[in-house]
Amino acid sequence: MLGEKIRHLRRERGMSLKDVAEKTGLTSSFLSQVERDLADPSITSLRKIAEALDIPIFYFLLNHEDHSPVVRKDQRKVLRFPQSHLTYELLSPDLNRKMEVMMARLEPGAASCDEPLAHPGEECIVVLEGIMEIDIGGEVYRLEAGDSIYYYASIPHKLWSVGDEDLVFISAITPPQF
Repeated sequence: MLGEKIRHLRRERGMSLKDVAEKTGLTSSFLSQVERDLADPSITSLRKIAEALDIPIFYFLLNHEDHSPVVRKDQRKVLRFPQSHLTYELLSPDLNRKMEVMMARLEPGAASCDEPLAHPGEECIVVLEGIMEIDIGGEVYRLEAGDSIYYYASIPHKLWSVGDEDLVFISAITPPQF
């Protein structure tokens, strides 16, 4: 299903596999496998694909027929990646707003991504459980439950769960980028 959405968007934009490969740094053969649901992209790879297609990553999970402003806890769009220790839940109803809000859960000792990432806009994170370390442009901050941080997302950033329990946090991003 993910592969079908990627293929549909790529074709809708008149792009070849080679075009997407050049924009993402991924191979055409890997992208072909993803489109045929034979391979699962990592968070980093899916972010690159979404960026190449000029869409937020959560677009792949949205039901475009549901227009309610209410998001029930048992009806959140959930994004999990194979071989990843990070789970995202979309708290805002869709990505057709000026802001997206999500809750994330990261296992102890795990990081949000392979290398620091940057995207346009601003981001605010509130830690609900656990302990977070976040590197923003080379400066590392430690946050515990109840702490928050606000930063320009155009500065490369990466976060880790450094405690003994899962890190759970809320993130608000404007404009929607995930």
